[in-house]
Amino acid sequence: MLRLSRLGLLMLLVVTLSFGVILGTVTTSSSLLRVQGQDFVDQQSQILQALYKQVNPSVVSIDVRIPADAENLDLLPVDPNDEGAPLVRAAGSGFVYDDTGHIITNAHVVANATVINVQFADGSVVSAEVVGADEDSDLAVLKVDTSLVDWPQALTLANSDAIEVGQRAIAIGNPFNNPGSMTQGIISALGRSLVGRQLGDSRFTIPLVIQTDAAINPGNSGGPLLNVNGEVVGITTAIWSRVRQSSGVGYAVPSNIIHKVADQIIETGKMEHSYMGIQGRSLTVEINQELGLDPKFKGVLIQQVDPGTPADKAGLRSGTKDVTIDEIPVVLGGDIITGIDDVTVRSFDDLLAYLFVKTDPGQTVTLQIYRDGETVSVDVQLGIRPRN
Repeated sequence: MLRLSRLGLLMLLVVTLSFGVILGTVTTSSSLLRVQGQDFVDQQSQILQALYKQVNPSVVSIDVRIPADAENLDLLPVDPNDEGAPLVRAAGSGFVYDDTGHIITNAHVVANATVINVQFADGSVVSAEVVGADEDSDLAVLKVDTSLVDWPQALTLANSDAIEVGQRAIAIGNPFNNPGSMTQGIISALGRSLVGRQLGDSRFTIPLVIQTDAAINPGNSGGPLLNVNGEVVGITTAIWSRVRQSSGVGYAVPSNIIHKVADQIIETGKMEHSYMGIQGRSLTVEINQELGLDPKFKGVLIQQVDPGTPADKAGLRSGTKDVTIDEIPVVLGGDIITGIDDVTVRSFDDLLAYLFVKTDPGQTVTLQIYRDGETVSVDVQLGIRPRN
C-alpha cells in the first residue's frame, strides 16, 4: 500500500510538471502573438512619431525656378519635364525661424532663382523673397507674408556647442521633391569643414560642421537636423557621394552659426564676417621637423600675409622659405599662431572657428605668436572679409 502511494505520487508529479510545461508553452506563444499584434509599446517609435507631429508643420518645401545654366543647379533635384527649357524647376527645404515670416534655407537653394515658392505641410503655397544670403556660410533668409498662411510655430535652435558624437540626429525635408520626409541616424562627427564648389563661389571654409549618417539627399538642402527634443542642431547642407545620393556621410551647418548669420541678415540684409588677411596651414610633424620644433608642437603657420590687411597692419610675418614636404609646397619662416584671446589654437580650423563665430569686424583680438623662439602677443583689429 505504501509502495502504491509513492507510485501514485510520482505519477501525479509527472502529470503536474507536464501540464506546467504545456501551460508555459501556451502562455509564451500567446505573449508572442500579443507582440505581433502591436500591444508592445515601442518607445523609440513613439518619440519619433511625436517629434514628427511637432516639427513637420514648421518644415517647408522650397520650389525655385533657376536658369538651366546656373551652377547651383547641380546641387538640387530638377524636374525632368523641364529638360531643354531655359528655366527649370528645382527643389529644396527650409524651416520657420520666427513668428514674423522668416524662413531659413541654404544659399545654394535660392541662388540665381527668378521665382521662389514655399509650400507648407498643410499644402499652402506662398511666394517668398530673399532677405539676404551668405555664401560663406551657405545660409539664406527668406520672407513671406504671414497673413497668407496659417503660420506654424518657429523651431527652437539648440546650442550646437553642446552636442556630442553618438547623439540621435533626425532630418526632415524634401529629398528628390518628396516633402515631409523624415530620416534618422546619429551625430557621426563634429568639427568638419566644408570647402570648394559644394558651396558655390565662396573661397572660404565653413568651420564646426556636423557630420551625420541620417540619410540626406538632393532636396534636403536647407532642412533642419534635429535632436530628440525637436530642437535644430544644424541645417542639412551637403552630402559626400559619388552618385548624388546618400552614402551615409551628410553635413549640416551648426545651429550656433545659423543663429549668428540669420540674425544679422534679418537686421541688416547681409552678413559681414571678420577678416584677418593671412594664408596659413596647421603644423604637422614633418613641418615641425623642418623648423626644429618638438613633434607635438601645435599651431598655425602663417605662410602669407596679404598686403594692406589687418594682419599686415599688425605686423604679422609671412613665410620666407619655399620648401616641399611630402610633395606639398610649404612656405616656412613665418609667425606661428598658438592662441587667440584666451583660446588655444591647435589647428587652422580652431582659428577659423573662433573668428567665424566669436568675433565681428572691427573687434580687436590678441594673438599669441611663436616668433624667433619665444611667444609674443600681437593685437589685431579685424576687418571685413572681402566678397571675392
